[in-house]
Amino acid sequence: MLGIVVVWGAATVTFIGMQLLPGDKATLIVGGGSLGGATPEVLAAITREYGLDRPLIAQYGDFLARLIHGDLGTSYQRGAPVAELIWSQLGSTVVLALGAAVLGFVLAVVLATSTAARPRGRAVTSTVELVLLSTPSAWVGILALTVFSFELRIFPAIGNDGIASLVLPWVTLALPIAAALAQVMRDGLERALEQPFATTVLSRGATHGRLRWRHVARHSLIPVLTLSGWSLAELLGGVVIVETVFARAGIGQLLVTAVTSRDFPVVAGVVILSAVVFVVVNVIVDALYRVVDPRLRETTP
Repeated sequence: MLGIVVVWGAATVTFIGMQLLPGDKATLIVGGGSLGGATPEVLAAITREYGLDRPLIAQYGDFLARLIHGDLGTSYQRGAPVAELIWSQLGSTVVLALGAAVLGFVLAVVLATSTAARPRGRAVTSTVELVLLSTPSAWVGILALTVFSFELRIFPAIGNDGIASLVLPWVTLALPIAAALAQVMRDGLERALEQPFATTVLSRGATHGRLRWRHVARHSLIPVLTLSGWSLAELLGGVVIVETVFARAGIGQLLVTAVTSRDFPVVAGVVILSAVVFVVVNVIVDALYRVVDPRLRETTP
């Protein structure tokens, strides 16, 4: 139920924002006057066709009704259904986001488990993580392009051509996520290592490596799951930046183009899709809480 409220709230805020932005929508639909100027008759016909002359409350009702039926409207600039435009770019963005999420999680696990309760390693990695968290993704992407594409020529600079073109975008997106998750996971590991069960496991002949990977790591996953909402927001925002820096096709590029051309239906469609993804991910995270910590299954009705 709460997820429905979140999506409805995102849709409502988007609709209000579309109404507050300046400009005549009928003019935008015919290309902003760039096609030689539309006659008043043409603009009036478009206004009637799109229902722009109806009261705002009626337009809002139509907007919600279309959303319920999965209709995100039609792009002003491209004349194509917004759902089709998003679907055509979704695959590239999903590959980019999922790859970055997996890479970020793996890096976080390696950093946290290898430096927890080790003062020297913790000091070095904590400093690096702080730098990564404080550095804008755009700057990291440009630096990666400069070094690995323009200077060393190891990876392609732009485009969607194979795995090689994904490496730098993946790393650019994954580094800040890995830095944040590693800090939280390391704190959880260090608290777990101080628990009596850790001493018991060691007394039974287990190595420190086995203790960390087999017994302690699971205890640090709860705070990591709690940060998943932030990680998702970082991914959604980072995708727009990374796809722009690396000139990759995807939802981010589609959104930037739509904002630049004031293509309101496309902007609204991407925002609503982001809200739906956020809700779905949080539902999955709630389910994973019970998988990671069996005690939650016992206390949850």
